[in-house]
Amino acid sequence: MRIDVYTPLVLSLLLAAVAPQVSRRVSPALAARVLTAAAVITAAATTWALVLLAATLINEAPPVTEEARAEGRTLPEPVPEVIGVAALLALAVIAHRFYRAVRTEATTRRTLRRLCEGHPADSELIVAASPVPEAFAIPATARAPGRILVTAAMLAALPPAERRVLFAHERAHLTHRHARICTAVTLATAANPLLGPVRDAVAFLVERWADEHAADAVGDRDTAARALARAALVAQRARRACALAFTDRAVTRRVAALRTAPPPHLWPMAAAVLTLGILPALGAAAATGDLLELLEHILD
Repeated sequence: MRIDVYTPLVLSLLLAAVAPQVSRRVSPALAARVLTAAAVITAAATTWALVLLAATLINEAPPVTEEARAEGRTLPEPVPEVIGVAALLALAVIAHRFYRAVRTEATTRRTLRRLCEGHPADSELIVAASPVPEAFAIPATARAPGRILVTAAMLAALPPAERRVLFAHERAHLTHRHARICTAVTLATAANPLLGPVRDAVAFLVERWADEHAADAVGDRDTAARALARAALVAQRARRACALAFTDRAVTRRVAALRTAPPPHLWPMAAAVLTLGILPALGAAAATGDLLELLEHILD
């Protein structure tokens, strides 16, 4: 089997390396979409490449080796046996990781749905009487619309103009279905742990995307930056994670971004990232042809 089967793994490292730079230079909405698409395609390609490597163990199956010996044929060895075994073990680990990721996502969604119980179906905003300053979006389901949950402590900490920023930020998560993007990249990373930096970049980008949406909605980037900084400060004083679900360093970067002009789309860079995601699929497709040739040789 040629080197094609290994290209998805190598390109995974390259995609992970460029993801942080893309998150800084390209418009958040565009960058989040192309990185997620590239991650999903790459994860599928790497998983299939491992399937192909594991499939080469068919050469070691007793019926195949006995038949070849009886006919005096020599079976080709496309990859060393140890690589095939390693690929098989890797697939078992991936299956376990993927199962855990799916279960975690399902548990999280059930928990979020419970928070909406008892509230009118047409109510977008839910205010929780909690002393902990928090705010987050609850994604829509087939049975219920998306909701925005804000605690009384968070509302009390923000003046009216900054509350509008907060609501616009959370509404952006719902409008642009950020939960689906995050779920897709999380499952891709479960299938290919090398894509961890891509997952982190996308998680940051969806927050930046919502920040830009909020700034546009209120028409004032400075107000959006102040709202984000105040929410983070209030949450830090409460010794909890940032109300917008990010570390202090990430919040600092987001505030700094709102203090400057919106980043450009940079379509060429976005196209290059998407191409980088497609290349592993091409490598896996070429490796599939190699495997089919191997099977044809064995069955002849």
